[in-house]
Formats: sequence, structure tokens, C-alpha cells
Amino acid sequence: MSTLEQSLTAAHAEVKAEIARTDNKTALLLAFVGAVLAGAWTIARDLPLNPLACAVGGLGMTLLIAAAGLLLRSVRPNLSGRHGFPLWATLTPEQIGQAVSGDLAADIAGLSRLAVVKFTGLRRAVDLTLTGGALLALALLIVIGGAA
Repeated sequence: MSTLEQSLTAAHAEVKAEIARTDNKTALLLAFVGAVLAGAWTIARDLPLNPLACAVGGLGMTLLIAAAGLLLRSVRPNLSGRHGFPLWATLTPEQIGQAVSGDLAADIAGLSRLAVVKFTGLRRAVDLTLTGGALLALALLIVIGGAA
């Protein structure tokens, strides 16, 4: 195996591993966001909320729901075949052979684009989660402090 082939194989494995890491992080963050939403709803049900706390807390919940939407979009299966992925289920055995023997560099480029899209979605979801959580904490402080 040539040095170029080894480098391409290593790059391919690295990109696939990054996609798997991003998907794992996304799954963990989605579970966390769900738990925060459920906890915030449970707490808010039992508190006497004033209009300011409702507005701030509602915005925080909205941001958390938007984060969950981004996370779900990030892990949504891509059945259209974009980003360099052949749709194995729709290919004939001959087409699969051609696709496997095809250009590894093109597959790396496609996988890398997919990884960047997933990573960007995850990053935005983390930002929304942090902001939404901060707003929920602020709403709780408003209720505890009695600010109107």
C-alpha cells in the first residue's frame, strides 16, 4: 500500500470517527435538553409565576426546544444520498462494486462536509442550550426574588 493510500485510509477513518463522536455528543445533549425541559416544566407548574418570569422562562424553554430541533436535525438519517454517500440499498451489485472501488478522496470530502454540518448543528445547539438554561435560571431568580 502506497503512502498516499495509507494517508487516505487514515483520513477516511478519522472523518468517520469524528462523525461518530459528534453523533454521541448530540445524543447526550439531546437527553440533557429533554431532562432540563421536563424539570423546568415540573418546577414551573408548582411556582407562582409573575409575567416577567413567564416571559423569561418561556424564552428559555423556546431556546431549549430550538436546540432539541437542531439536535434532531443533526442526527436525522440522510436518505437522499447527498454528501458523497451512495445509497447502498438502491444500487445493483455491479454498482456497489464500482462505488467501493471508486475514489476514496471523494468519499473523504463528502464525509467531511457531512461532519462539518453535524458539528455546526451541535455547536449551535450547545449555544442555544446554554442561553436557554441561563434564561431559565434567571426566571427562577425572578420568582424567588419576587421581582415583578
